[in-house]
Amino acid sequence: MSRKWKRWRFPAFRYTALIAWALIASFPIFWIFSTSFKPDYEWHAWPPIYWSDNATLENYNLVWGFTSTGKALAQKYDEKAGQARYETLPMNKSWVALGNSLLTSMIATFFSVLFGTLLAYGVSRYRILSDIRMFQLLVLRMIPPIVIAAPITLYYSWIHLMDTVTGLVIVYFITTLPYAVWMTKSFIDEVPLEMEHAAEILGASRWQTIWEVILPLVRSGIVATFLFILILTWSEYLLSFLLSKVDVVTLPVQLSKYEGSTEGRVYGHQAALAVGITLPLMIVGIFIRKHLVRGFSFGMVKR
Repeated sequence: MSRKWKRWRFPAFRYTALIAWALIASFPIFWIFSTSFKPDYEWHAWPPIYWSDNATLENYNLVWGFTSTGKALAQKYDEKAGQARYETLPMNKSWVALGNSLLTSMIATFFSVLFGTLLAYGVSRYRILSDIRMFQLLVLRMIPPIVIAAPITLYYSWIHLMDTVTGLVIVYFITTLPYAVWMTKSFIDEVPLEMEHAAEILGASRWQTIWEVILPLVRSGIVATFLFILILTWSEYLLSFLLSKVDVVTLPVQLSKYEGSTEGRVYGHQAALAVGITLPLMIVGIFIRKHLVRGFSFGMVKR
C-alpha cells in the first residue's frame, strides 16, 4: 500500500491542483453568465445569489433587443433607478458594436498574420533581421499604448482617420505584427531545410515551396497565432476608445457605457453584453481546437 501511495502521490497532487485552479479560473465566467440572467434586485444581494430562482431574459432584451418592448423596459428601469442617461443608449448599438469589432478584428488579424508569416519566413531562412532587430521589434509591442495615445490621436485627426474602420485596422495591425512575427518564426524554425531543398530539386519555385511545403506544415501554428492575435484585437479598449467617437464603436467601448455614475454599475446589462463579447471567441476556439492543440505543442519533439 505504501509503494502504491508513493507512486500515485504526485499525480494525485497534480490533478487536485489542476482541478482547483480550473474551478478558480472558471468561476468568473460562471458568475458573469449567472448575473446576466438575474433581475436588478439580485445584483447587489447579500449573501450573493449564485443562480437566480427568478431567472429572466430582460437583461439580454435591454442590451441586444430591437423591439419597442425592450425600449419600454429600459425606460421603466431608468425611471426606477434614476438613471435617465440610459434612455440615450439605442438597443441596437450593441449589434453595431459587434459588427465593428468583427470587421476591425478580422481584417487586422488577417493582415497581421499574413505579413507576419512572410516576414518570419524571411527572418528564419534568410536572416533579414538580426537577433537585435528582432528584439527591438518585440520591444515596440512592450510600449504602453497610453504613451502613443496623444500623438496618434493628433496624427489621425490630421489625416482624417479618426472614427474609421481603416484607422483602427492600421493601429491594430502595427501593434500586433511583432507577436505574429515572433510566434510564426518559432514554428517555421522547426521545419527542416532538407524538405525545402527537396522541393527545389523537384522544380518547385520559392513561392510554390512556401505555399505547398511550409504553410501546410505550420498551419496549426498559424491558426494558434491567428486566435491569439484575434483575442488581442477583439478585447483592445484604450486605442479603440481614443480613436472612435460614434461610427466605429467596438464592443469593449460599448461595454464601458453601462457603468453608472450615481447608482453604480448595472451589472446585469454588463454581464449580458460580456456574454455576447465572449461567445464569438469561444465558438472560434471550438471550431479550431484541433489546430490549437497541434499548434501549441508544435516543436516540442526535437529532431
